[in-house]
Amino acid sequence: MVELEVGVRVLLTTLRFIAFGLALGLTIISFQAYRKKQTERLQFAFLGFAFISMGVAISSAITQLGEGADEMILLFFQVVETIPFIIGFTMLYLSLYR
Repeated sequence: MVELEVGVRVLLTTLRFIAFGLALGLTIISFQAYRKKQTERLQFAFLGFAFISMGVAISSAITQLGEGADEMILLFFQVVETIPFIIGFTMLYLSLYR
């Protein structure tokens, strides 16, 4: 049973690295697009993807480091990790809306 848990944790860590890599890739592509054609929409898209990438990184770190932590501390960190996602998706919304 322990081997299964270790395997699932390795899979989860790998999937988190893939999610972070994809988010970072979108951030780089949107930054390159913004550098070519400096519009407000592309700027908001770049900032949105940057905050989403930050949210993915923070979420992964908190999950890895938060095991065995006090429930209130873990809850606080979960609130903190949600903030970059809210900002990122707001920026993406603004880039599409304007």
